Amino acid sequence: MPQQILIVGGTSGIGRELAATYAERGASVVIAGRQAERARKVAAEMNAVSKDGGAVRGIAVDLSEPEGVVDALHDIEQVDSVVLTGMQRDRNTLAEYNPAGAKELAVVKVVGYTMVLHALRTRFSPSGSALLFGGIAKHAPYPGSTTVTAVNAAIVGMVTTLSRELAPIRVNAIHPGVVSDSPYWIGNESAIEAVRASHESDEPGASPVYSA
Repeated sequence: MPQQILIVGGTSGIGRELAATYAERGASVVIAGRQAERARKVAAEMNAVSKDGGAVRGIAVDLSEPEGVVDALHDIEQVDSVVLTGMQRDRNTLAEYNPAGAKELAVVKVVGYTMVLHALRTRFSPSGSALLFGGIAKHAPYPGSTTVTAVNAAIVGMVTTLSRELAPIRVNAIHPGVVSDSPYWIGNESAIEAVRASHESDEPGASPVYSA
């Protein structure tokens, strides 16, 4: 039986690249995004170019509406690995603070991520794993990153508790750097430089900024 993989946030960016890689290795991949039509479209695009790889299908999971997560995942019978990359962008300065944007980000990554694992907690294979995505703002803040920094730091605490509750399922987190030519960061040169300066002040010579 092929590996069963769920990637929430798998319709674009890092999530999409991971889904394509898993599929090429023969896994059965479910990609989830907020919009069912887009998720199905992206899955079809992956299947069209896959060469003897695994199957990809798309479903809708809206992490900003965590009450609906259990129903959205009802037909996933077993899963080997869950990857949680979905997020809500929130460049939110103190001077122009928008509580609605901050609240949505916190719900998506703290409540939404946890709700996915709640829904699937009895459906992991014995050697299963979960991977939560944070981000480099956890320790390299930039102007407007207050909520992003706080939420990504919360991912660290979540791994500590979730790994205990899900044991022996492995739970880990990754905090990638900025991909400077991704849609969100293009044109945000001041923010990119702030991230680079903050990081290099702690780790001379290392850069948290990459190109795809």
